Amino acid sequence: MDVSALEWGITITVTCAVLLFDVIIISRRPHVPSMRECTIAFIIYMAAAVAFGFWTWGFHGQEYGVDFFTGFVVEKSLSVDNLFVFIVLMSALAVPRKYQQEALMVGIVLALIFRGIFIALGYALIESFSWVFYVFGAFLIYTAINLLRSYRKHEEEHPEDSKVVTFAREHLNVGDKWLGLKMFYKENGVRFASPMLIVIIALGATDLLFALDSIPAIFGITQEPYLVFTANVFALMGLRQLYFLIGGLLQRLVYLSLGLSFILAWIGAKLIIHAMYKGGILDWEVPTLLSLAVILVTLAVTAAASLAKTKSDENTEVAATASDPPAPKPRD
Repeated sequence: MDVSALEWGITITVTCAVLLFDVIIISRRPHVPSMRECTIAFIIYMAAAVAFGFWTWGFHGQEYGVDFFTGFVVEKSLSVDNLFVFIVLMSALAVPRKYQQEALMVGIVLALIFRGIFIALGYALIESFSWVFYVFGAFLIYTAINLLRSYRKHEEEHPEDSKVVTFAREHLNVGDKWLGLKMFYKENGVRFASPMLIVIIALGATDLLFALDSIPAIFGITQEPYLVFTANVFALMGLRQLYFLIGGLLQRLVYLSLGLSFILAWIGAKLIIHAMYKGGILDWEVPTLLSLAVILVTLAVTAAASLAKTKSDENTEVAATASDPPAPKPRD
C-alpha cells in the first residue's frame, strides 16, 4: 500500500486536533453528557469511520478497503470489551459521574499512545522476522482460551486491585478530593495525590494489557501500518460517548467474552496459516473478506443470544417473584 507522507501528516494532524478539541471542551466544563449529545457525537464518529473506509476503497483499492473495515470491526469489538472494564473501574474507584468524561478521555489518549508504540514495534518485528506471525497467532489463541476459562469460572474483572494500582496506593499520599485532572493538591501544608491519579494509573495499566491483545489481532487482518493505525484510531473515537450511551446494555451482553474468544481464536489461526503461506508450507490463506463475514456473524449471534438470555432470566425472576406467597400480616 503506497501511503504518501501527506496522507500520514493529515491523518495524524486530524487525530491530534480531534483529541485536543475533546480535551479542551471537557476540561473547561466537566459534566455528565446528555443522551442527545452522546448520540450525535457517536454518529459523527461512526460516519467518519465509514467515509474513511470507502475513501480507502476508492483511492487504494478494494482489498485495502475491506482490510480497513475488517480491522475496524475487530478493534471496535475489543474496545467495547475495554469499555466494560472501564465501567467496573469507575464504579470500584467511586469516580464522580461529572468527572468520568475526563478520566475516559485520558484513558483513550493513553490507549492511542500505547497502541501507537505497539504498532511500531509489531511492524518492525514482522518486517524482520516472518516467524513472529506464529508467535502472534499462538498468543491470540492463548488469550482466547483464557477468555473462555474466565467465562466458565464466572471470574469477575477487578482491575482496581492490580499490582500497579496497589503499589501506587501504598506509596502515594492519596487524598479524598476530586479536582478533575488536577493530580496533586495541598491542604494544611500537606501534599496529597488526587484520587484521579489512581484512576489514571488503573486505566493506563488496563490500556497496556488490552494493547497486547488488540495489536496482534489487527496484524492478523492486515500488515499495513497505515490501516492498523487508522483502524485503532477510529475504533477508539466515540468510545467515550458509547460509555454513557450503552453502559447498562453492556451488562446484558453476557456472552461477549465467548464471542470475542472465538474471534481472537479465528484471527490467531488465520495468522498461523498466513505464516505457513509465507513460509511456502501452504499455497493458500484465509481471505480477509471471509474473516469479515465470520466476525460480523459472530458478533450478531453473540448480541442476539446475550439479549435473549438476559430477557429470559428477567422473565424467570419476575415469575418467581409473582409466585412467592404474600408476607403474613402483622397481628394487632
